[in-house]
Amino acid sequence: MKKIFLIILPIILVDQFLKIYVKTHFKLGDGYYIFPFFMIFFIENPGMAYGLRISSGYNGKILLSIFRFILVLFILLFHIRNEKKNINRDLTIPTCLILSGAIGNFLDSLLYGVLFDTGTTYNKEYEQWIPYSGVSKLNFFLKKGYSSFMEGCVVDMFYLPIIDFFLPKVIPFFGGYHFQFFKPIFNLSDIFISIGIISIFFLKKKLIK
Repeated sequence: MKKIFLIILPIILVDQFLKIYVKTHFKLGDGYYIFPFFMIFFIENPGMAYGLRISSGYNGKILLSIFRFILVLFILLFHIRNEKKNINRDLTIPTCLILSGAIGNFLDSLLYGVLFDTGTTYNKEYEQWIPYSGVSKLNFFLKKGYSSFMEGCVVDMFYLPIIDFFLPKVIPFFGGYHFQFFKPIFNLSDIFISIGIISIFFLKKKLIK
């Protein structure tokens, strides 16, 4: 368990530091280029990893937060079982990475609605997510936040427009099309979840044996 803790804690701390820094220093939609193919671009995501939105609005957001909690609990119990029985040791690091990312995004959903004074909120009348203006400030639970527990939005900031161009209009059928890769905006938690899943995929033959 100590090994697991030493892997998970630093990832969560760095993830949360980056998210809090971006949210308290950037306006929504602000960004700047680090390299021509790498940009810090601040958005808030009420959906899943890599900017995937949920279509069921407010209720879907609550269900997604509950799902994140169940996922964290399941992976944690899986770790405890493996440690006690000393099995599937090859899964320790990949699942630690997935657990770290899941906890990181779950903390956003759980706490950011009450920790910050402004954030993206859902308007039930118009059935859409409403952005905000200005830079958010931390409340430290002393004032009312922009929403309640389990209703916060996840902070995303990494944008990789590695390929970004318009096809000339003279090209039949596809002319004028804007092609972009990689379009989704994501965070550190998403990266570690992806690394964990990919690692498990490459280990699957060994795990089956």
